[in-house]
Formats: sequence, C-alpha cells, structure tokens
Amino acid sequence: MINVAVSGALGRMGTTIGRIVDEAPDLELVGGIDIREGTFFGKEVAPAARIDAFLKEKKPDVLIDFTVAGAAVENIRAAAANNVALVVGTTGFSPEQREIIRSAVEGNVPAVISSNFSVGVNIFWKLVREAARELGDYDIEVTEAHHRYKKDAPSGTAKTILEILDQELGEREKVYGRVGAAERKNEIGVHAVRGGDIVGDHAVLFAGNFECIEISHRAYDRAVFAQGAVRAARWVVGRDPRIYAMQDVLGI
Repeated sequence: MINVAVSGALGRMGTTIGRIVDEAPDLELVGGIDIREGTFFGKEVAPAARIDAFLKEKKPDVLIDFTVAGAAVENIRAAAANNVALVVGTTGFSPEQREIIRSAVEGNVPAVISSNFSVGVNIFWKLVREAARELGDYDIEVTEAHHRYKKDAPSGTAKTILEILDQELGEREKVYGRVGAAERKNEIGVHAVRGGDIVGDHAVLFAGNFECIEISHRAYDRAVFAQGAVRAARWVVGRDPRIYAMQDVLGI
C-alpha cells in the first residue's frame, strides 16, 4: 500500500487526483494540503503553512503537487526534507525556482516533474521531435488553448514543445502573437488562447510550400492528467533520489 498526500487538494486537479487515489485498492489517501478550508474525501486538509508538520504526522510515501509555482517550491522543499517522494505537475517555474527545486531533490528524494502527465501528450512530444528532425526548413507555429482560469501563458506543455524544437533545430526567435507589420522570418510563432472550460489543446503546424503538416493533442477531461500523475506516484516510490520525467515512467 502506497500512502499518498495531495497539495492543492481542493483545486480542480487536486480533487480529481484525490478521487482516483481514494478509489484505488493499492493506494491510501492520507490527506491534503490547501490554502482553503474544506473536506477531502473524509481526510484532513491541512493549511499550506503547516505542510512540514502535516508531512511529519501523516508520513506519506509520495506527495502529488498541482498548485502554483511559488507554493510548489515550498512544498517540494518540505517533502524533500521529510524524505517524501514527489510527483509535480505544477508549471510556470522561473529558472531560479527550477534551480531551487533541483537542489532540494537531487540526492534526497525521487521526483517525477513534468509539464504534462497525459500519456498522449508524451507521445505527442515524441512525434513533434521526430517531425522537427525531418521538417526543420518548414515554417513552424505552436498554438495552445486552455480554460479562462489558467494562470500561466504559454502553457508548460507549450514551453516543453518549444524546448524540443530548440533541441532539434537550434534556438530560434519566438514571436508571441503578431500585430501590425509581421513579415515572417526564421522564427517560431507561439499563440495562447484562453476561454471557457477548455481542458487543454496543443498543436504544432509545420508549413511548407504546397503542404502543411499539423500534429495536435486535445484533452477532453483533466482526469487524463490525474491518471498519469497517479501512475507516476506508483512508479516513483523507491526509486533513486533524482528528478525523472514522465517519459521515464512510460519507458519511452
């Protein structure tokens, strides 16, 4: 039995993850952490400020974090200090925050950190990489769409797409939307859409003369991300103490 705690427990993702964990026969939900008060599948919801005491008391094997960047950094520090493995789906970290996370995790606890835990998105990234290797002379545009409440733009998944393209093609200028005179150069266009309850759409367009190739992924329910995060939680416990990607979990 793997004991699981969830930070951001009362948020959309936290609630979805909590339901999956609570129904799983091989997992035990020991509680949640949030800035708000509420109930969490009959378990304690501790204030975010008490995370260190909560982890010492509940002793989870793994903490799943879907919060915001500033809160996640503190949650990761606390988990590492209490020898709790991590699954982190929070996005929007600055380079400085990423370095803090690396220092906290490396050599202390195993952590799966990914901008997207969907199995399909991880295959999508692989296809984008393969296409970039063959279509590097095509014009490239990246588009993503999310619900009106998403706090970061472009999305973490879109940033991962851009990292893949830079790795395969060399770093190119990124143009975030266009207005006025916008003659195309050797650039990558990036477009973020926010509205309604869109769960998550991502597409990469490779446009050449006389043809276009588009690779896309659309999520219809955030449960797809939650299921991937829970899969990572099962996988990460007992691993060597370092940072892993979702590709490591999937073996791709």
